[in-house]
Amino acid sequence: MNLTIAIGELNTLRVERDTDYGLYLRAENFEEVLLPNIYVMEDEMPIGAEIEVFVYTDSEDRPVATTKMPYAKLGEFGYFTVVDYQQYGAFVNWGLPKDLFVPLSQQKCHFHIGSKYILRVCLDEQTGRLYGTHKIGKWLSYEPKDLEKNQKLNVLVLSQTPLGFKVIVENKYEGMLFENEIFEKLKVGDRKVAYVKNIRKDGKLDLSLQPIGKKVSADIFEEKILRLLEESGGEMPFNSKSNAEDIMKTFSMSKKNFKRSLTSLITSKKISSDEQGIKLI
Repeated sequence: MNLTIAIGELNTLRVERDTDYGLYLRAENFEEVLLPNIYVMEDEMPIGAEIEVFVYTDSEDRPVATTKMPYAKLGEFGYFTVVDYQQYGAFVNWGLPKDLFVPLSQQKCHFHIGSKYILRVCLDEQTGRLYGTHKIGKWLSYEPKDLEKNQKLNVLVLSQTPLGFKVIVENKYEGMLFENEIFEKLKVGDRKVAYVKNIRKDGKLDLSLQPIGKKVSADIFEEKILRLLEESGGEMPFNSKSNAEDIMKTFSMSKKNFKRSLTSLITSKKISSDEQGIKLI
């Protein structure tokens, strides 16, 4: 249970009392926030129960709770669509009834309705209001701590460059996925799992979408082929002679890794292969 109510974050709060407008929830310090009737599930929210809610501010800047989750919480990055634009700033859809405000001062370029931008969710300490910022550079750290080679991390695709794709790593760091090591279609806003290849002297991370090391990668590729075969009814129209681009689109791996994995799976008698394709045994 939260000691205090935290704006922009998930809170575990106790159901304190029922009103005509909804349930009032409280933290340990007896701060209260309203959970409107639209989110109340009476059978699961009796008085005294502890429930998890997201807290933000309504159109009158009052804290309000919701059981809905935004696309990104305070301190996190997301890919948001502009739904309205005014002289003083833009509003983006972040998955909640009240849109997230992006002040003019926080836009690196002129926003357009319908366009999407990578933003960070921030809190104005003076007003208690949440806002989005397009100026994300100052929020990224170039002093990665406690990271190890081959560590599994969550990334958000930030932009495409001649070398590959820049990504935001764990809402903290900047990383790069190199074009010649990507065997699937990527686009800005995609969320992926990646693995640490190298921590550079400038504090940026070189990453891979596949685990590092032949044995680890081989296991992952073989598991993927078996899973996709199971999902396809036990057979697929692919073999070692299949087109490399078709293999990449379907299996998200290079033809070299696909052929190596097929050989291993055939040797271990988990699949069979002929001119028609591959089958589970």
